[in-house]
Amino acid sequence: MITTSARIAAAAVVLALLGAVPAAAAPPTATTPPPAAAAAKRILASASATQGAPTVTTGSTGRATTTKPSTTKPSTTKPGTAKATKPSTTNPSTTKPSTTKPGTAKATKTTAGTTTATTTKATVTATGTRTTGTAKKPGKGQPVPTEPLPVPTTPPVTATAPLRFGLMTPGGPLATAELDAAAATLGESPSILMWYADFQQAPPIAELDATVARGATPLVTWEPWLWGGGAVQPEYASDRITAGAFDAHIASWGRALAAWGKPVLLRYGHEMNGPWYPWSDGVNGNGTGDYVAAWRHVHDLVAATGAGNVQWVWSPNVPDAQMPAFSTLYPGSSYVDVVALDGYNWGTSTSWSSWTSPSALFGGPLQQLRAVAPGKPIMIGETSSAEAGGDKAAWSRDLIAYLSAQPDVTAVVWFNVDKETDWRFDSSPAAATSLREALATRSRT
Repeated sequence: MITTSARIAAAAVVLALLGAVPAAAAPPTATTPPPAAAAAKRILASASATQGAPTVTTGSTGRATTTKPSTTKPSTTKPGTAKATKPSTTNPSTTKPSTTKPGTAKATKTTAGTTTATTTKATVTATGTRTTGTAKKPGKGQPVPTEPLPVPTTPPVTATAPLRFGLMTPGGPLATAELDAAAATLGESPSILMWYADFQQAPPIAELDATVARGATPLVTWEPWLWGGGAVQPEYASDRITAGAFDAHIASWGRALAAWGKPVLLRYGHEMNGPWYPWSDGVNGNGTGDYVAAWRHVHDLVAATGAGNVQWVWSPNVPDAQMPAFSTLYPGSSYVDVVALDGYNWGTSTSWSSWTSPSALFGGPLQQLRAVAPGKPIMIGETSSAEAGGDKAAWSRDLIAYLSAQPDVTAVVWFNVDKETDWRFDSSPAAATSLREALATRSRT
């Protein structure tokens, strides 16, 4: 049973992470593991140092080309279809592969009626500079400009508004110049930095250190798969994770995060309600309930290492009518600290999409999230807008205003990459200025 004092300590850590109280009020505290933690401790005690531990590779990986299931038809009116790919930020020499999601920007219809993804390879250098490979879209084969934006002598301070602003950038927390330039443009330093790690990567201690050195909270998206392998990877089926195939690797992360000791948000297996990742139910041989079982197993293993500084973020995608209900995928209140949503305004950047306002994109899904996880703090785990089809400057302003008016929404993370379309907040001078002004004037009470 979790004691009252442990519950208070855990709650204080969550509040500190999400900016509701000063971080000093919630030092890292080891919490009593939730139910099944005793079993997890027995697993940890018996796991060998090498059991299931994947080999860490640093070479560049290829981008996957996958075929969309024939049962899924992109809608021209459904908001929030998630982006297909995100570049690696943990290892600059590794490029995260593409996966096909219903209605992604790179979808091309074949004569057989299926949809095949055409992917673009991205390269991130050690300094965070990103260039793109070729793709079947005008202009996507050109290198991204690498000239840094003006950086002030004294970097902007981290904002203290209730709605925290976070950022995911191509170079990640180690790309100092990239983050300094973004802060200069925004007029504030992002208070959350997000990046991705698959199940072959070691605990990202250098990235964690770099994040807190900037006064930000780390948000690690931990993906149980191998980048480049596509949505069908039997080795990473949920029942294999639950059965202990990766216990040693999971426990190594838990021990490393516990030793690191500072608050960290861990977003395991995000967008699990879509069919584009191998951890989703109904994909890769997974049945109903397999995702929840795997989540609980991973959670308990990490908790058993004493990593009370880890706060667990459950982050589905903004749903459409074909996706499973949130309630079938939610691990339970004792296994989740923060809930989140991923959603994007694709505008008219694709043939299937249309301009979608922030309230239309997130309004209904936020209600669904509150119903399945009442009382949990909420964040927007990934978002951005295309330029095509509307006014991105106005959209950015409206996003901050809309989310600031939601008392339980504590943070928003901008996906700041030029990929399927230019998702960067400064894709145009007007968009950059608008977001800067919106952040400067949002409520601080």
